[in-house]
Amino acid sequence: MQYVYTSLASPLGRLRLVAGDQGLAAVLWEHQDGSAQRFGAMAEAAGHPVLVHAQQQLADYFAGTRRSFSVPLAVAGTEFQQRVWTALRTIPFGQTRSYGQIAAQIGRDKAGRAVGAANGRNPIPIIVPCHRVIGADGTLTGFTGGVAIKAQLLALERRWVSPPGARRGPGV
Repeated sequence: MQYVYTSLASPLGRLRLVAGDQGLAAVLWEHQDGSAQRFGAMAEAAGHPVLVHAQQQLADYFAGTRRSFSVPLAVAGTEFQQRVWTALRTIPFGQTRSYGQIAAQIGRDKAGRAVGAANGRNPIPIIVPCHRVIGADGTLTGFTGGVAIKAQLLALERRWVSPPGARRGPGV
């Protein structure tokens, strides 16, 4: 399979978006250089429809106007990883869940550590919101982008979440 990529400037640094024939395959942080090992030789293709779709949805997310994503995904992983990543997509915008809660959600109550490992291997952060998973005690734990970026993503989402009937927007 031939993969293509483009870059996106974001408030968190430059992101590299990678797509295959079936959909978005990865969102890589600026400091992640392992893309060549995972995807082989890639061609830059800024106009690829999946990449354009992903860029627009991520731009909307960072602007506070998008809370969920509909870009097609083509993510390789084990059956267990797929179950975890599907569960991550059910965590509402601006909310968090613990590793244990995700384990219980997928019917594997004792698999909190395995959920953590699958969470850490999520190739599509932000869109598959692994940043919304925290420790049982509420602490921010490991994140491929770094814990500081995880905190920024959670703060960004909380900024756009407001109680019913309240005005929403920057500085409100």
